Amino acid sequence: QSLLLSAGLFLIIFTYLNFNKDSSNKIFSREVKQEINKKIDKGSEENNIFYDIEYSGLDLSGNRYILRAKEAKNSKLKEGLLELKFVKAFFYFKNNKQLIITSDKGLYNNKNLDMVFEKNVNGEYDASLLLAEKAEYFNSKNLLIITDKVKIKDIRGTILAEKLVFDI
Repeated sequence: QSLLLSAGLFLIIFTYLNFNKDSSNKIFSREVKQEINKKIDKGSEENNIFYDIEYSGLDLSGNRYILRAKEAKNSKLKEGLLELKFVKAFFYFKNNKQLIITSDKGLYNNKNLDMVFEKNVNGEYDASLLLAEKAEYFNSKNLLIITDKVKIKDIRGTILAEKLVFDI
């Protein structure tokens, strides 16, 4: 029994003495460690980046919306402003109609809930298709302003415009 007890204590002490040695040098080479530290330092200088984000809420008229983006980062320009990539927004109106807007880029102000959609803006509302380069949703004014190469396709025809203003 004392031989087994001695062997067990020896194994425990040997294990903990080897465990305390710095084994991180064996796992990563010095070059890999330096590269990791550079990436960590670079990431701390840049803004926070979030992936697959979703915001939802109500506008001032009580209409529900959901805003999704594949990527978002804090803006350097203004606090509370998010720069978005690959954006999709759903607006659910009280009349049971739905507006869907997609774009390559966008901005979302999480303080006043205003949204800007830019580059390849596509919108669908009540069997109509909207194409433009920029759309701005102003929550405080209940306005949707669409500009830059505006084109609306509908079963009744096609409309081309420089600017459209929708009072939501």
